[in-house]
Amino acid sequence: MNKLAKLKYLPNNFDIIEEGDYVICAISGKKIPLKNLNYWNVDEQEAYFSYVEASIKKEKNIK
Repeated sequence: MNKLAKLKYLPNNFDIIEEGDYVICAISGKKIPLKNLNYWNVDEQEAYFSYVEASIKKEKNIK
């Protein structure tokens, strides 16, 4: 994983704006290889490492 990708997150997919190998989780700061990217927020345009980080973000938005 050498290069940070820039993505546009869509409801069921994402567009690659700048080629790269990974994105950064908005909650944990962990690198997420694009092949493992499953969780993101379209409105916030953020990626999440796993359901755990996505749940943390959701809880923060509810409060």
